[in-house]
Amino acid sequence: MNNTQFVTTIAIILFIAFVLGWFASWLVSKFSRVTKSDVAELEDMAQALHDAEEMRDQAVSHMQQREAELSGQLSQTEAELRAAMEGLREARHEASELRNYIEAHAKG
Repeated sequence: MNNTQFVTTIAIILFIAFVLGWFASWLVSKFSRVTKSDVAELEDMAQALHDAEEMRDQAVSHMQQREAELSGQLSQTEAELRAAMEGLREARHEASELRNYIEAHAKG
């Protein structure tokens, strides 16, 4: 094999390698290309996610507001219960004193 044949063989091998690399690059770009429908679908999914997050934030806000209202009502009800229990305690004490007074005058 002389020098000319060697250079020609190397040139052909390099050309074939270039063509195979270009073909592989073309295949990769063809299969990994994002289509307009894929982009539209991703945009729709992003919008749906954004809407869901807004709805979640509104629900959390409403829940916190409702929880604050119920806590206020609970505090008010507990205060009313304490007042009622105190009134009942006083009424029982007063009834006991009246009973003792009546028993003392009935004997005497």
